Amino acid sequence: MPTPGSERIWLLIGTALMALGTLAFIAMGWNEDDPEAQEYYIITIFIPAIAATSYFSMVMGFGLTEITVAGEVLDIYWARYADWLFTTPLLLVDLALLAGADRNTIATLVGLDVGMIVTGLVGALVTSSVTMRIAWWGISCGFFLALLYILVSRLSAQAATQSGDVASLFSTLRNVVILLWTAYPIVWIVGTEGLGLIGLYPETAAFMVLDVTAKVGFGFLLLRSRNVLDQVSSSAPETAAAD
Repeated sequence: MPTPGSERIWLLIGTALMALGTLAFIAMGWNEDDPEAQEYYIITIFIPAIAATSYFSMVMGFGLTEITVAGEVLDIYWARYADWLFTTPLLLVDLALLAGADRNTIATLVGLDVGMIVTGLVGALVTSSVTMRIAWWGISCGFFLALLYILVSRLSAQAATQSGDVASLFSTLRNVVILLWTAYPIVWIVGTEGLGLIGLYPETAAFMVLDVTAKVGFGFLLLRSRNVLDQVSSSAPETAAAD
């Protein structure tokens, strides 16, 4: 199925920016030889790399399907959800490692995140009625609210035990994630997959801007703080011994 022409420009821009972000992160970590610091680079490189692949698939029409809801044909970019299913847990793992989180906290965050994405996808693909689509959106938002609670309570408490620079970087990245991720369900509900208050063109543009900012922007904020990553790396053996 070909991608609608008017939206294709935003998908092409998203593909290019994600690819450039991937190359930039590779360059930033090229000379990093500390195994603990390398972990951040590896995770963060895969985030825009996966997103670039997803966006390219949407450009080529492979990540697009059509469904009919209440007699109206909707174009659904399911590849977007495939992207989020892999990249958003990686973002959370980056945050969790920075905070020095334990495995239970990481597992909880990832589980809630997967629940949020999967139920959002179900909502996007439901064809029975608009009401059922919104109901699934509400379930997805429930997972998101639980994720936010863990993020601002347990994970933030664990980050507070880190050094001042590390805790400050964590707070910045956490706030970026909260702000940007809160915008996603808003775009969903007002867009074509929800109430249809805005069309596919502005919806695609909005998701592209959010995706690039949440992935490439997040990565630059994290990886440019090389001295902070060195602090995390130097404290990692002590944290592991304490665990």
